[in-house]
Amino acid sequence: MDKLQKLTYNAEEIVTTEELKYVLNKEKPRAYIGFEPSGSVHIGWKICSNKIKDFIDCGFDFTVLLADWHAYINDKLGGDIEKIKLCGRYMEDCFASMGVDKDKVKFVYASDYVSDPRYWEIVLRTAKSMSVARVKRAMDIMGRSAEEAEKDLSKLFYPAMQVSDIFYLDLDVAYGGMDQRRAHMLAREISKKLGHKPPVALHTPLLTGLQAGGRMDPIEVKMSKSKPEAMLSIHDDPSSVEEKISKAFCPEKQVVGNPVLEICKYVIFPELKEEPFLIKRAEKFGGNLEFKSCKELEQAFAGGLHPLDLKNATTGYVNNILEPVHAYFEKHPDNYNKMKGEGVIQ
Repeated sequence: MDKLQKLTYNAEEIVTTEELKYVLNKEKPRAYIGFEPSGSVHIGWKICSNKIKDFIDCGFDFTVLLADWHAYINDKLGGDIEKIKLCGRYMEDCFASMGVDKDKVKFVYASDYVSDPRYWEIVLRTAKSMSVARVKRAMDIMGRSAEEAEKDLSKLFYPAMQVSDIFYLDLDVAYGGMDQRRAHMLAREISKKLGHKPPVALHTPLLTGLQAGGRMDPIEVKMSKSKPEAMLSIHDDPSSVEEKISKAFCPEKQVVGNPVLEICKYVIFPELKEEPFLIKRAEKFGGNLEFKSCKELEQAFAGGLHPLDLKNATTGYVNNILEPVHAYFEKHPDNYNKMKGEGVIQ
């Protein structure tokens, strides 16, 4: 697999592939992903951690922005900036537990550079290039509607700050889930007005919540910590994983909008490398099945593979994936325990 194939694997959108090819020819290209520190981490973050490792393998200087002041603006964790910063340190642990080498990635907090006048110059120049109406249309990058911008003036700063983060960090590629698309497109649009290089935008899918599915809006039904019963926390024990997956939306023969199949495609298969996906069954039910690709698995499910067989296999693989995560936190429990002590996570 060459660099371009590695970066585009499991990506839902690249704007544009030609620009990404150009960036890959640079000696040390720069990329980032930004997160608001706002609570516990779910299994969907494996998509991000795997893609971050892909960027590192492809020679990128990669930054994980822990956007603490952005989370403050967005009223996360009650607007308590100290809890938000603690959550950032916990998130660093989460990435390490999922195999992201802390020596090969930069963890940067917004609070590291908000004292730099150059950053605020970029924010003001960016804001000068946007109308209030344009800013309000971008509010969904915060998970909020345009009307909520009326609550306080800081809400209107957020899109300009996120775009300015990209310019300030001098990025070649802005990476994120599909929920960050508008921010990245806005950065590309504004870059032409301000003379900044337009970032390549690379987006990976959002996992659907376990109890939602079908053809619903993927951003509205994404797996989220706000719906704990519909998300797989990276801290869930094996019995919790089994219980949640057993109740997951997984109608017979339905492939599109099936959260169990999404977990297989975006979380499990990347971990298998060359190994097949194995479904263990008693001989009286047809015996074991092996699948070399998720496409084969989807075809089998559409053809009548029983949902219970799929769920049982998925449960086993998810628990295997979470074993090293749990082992990491057993050795490095401080930030996680502080988060629980503060009541930020259960």
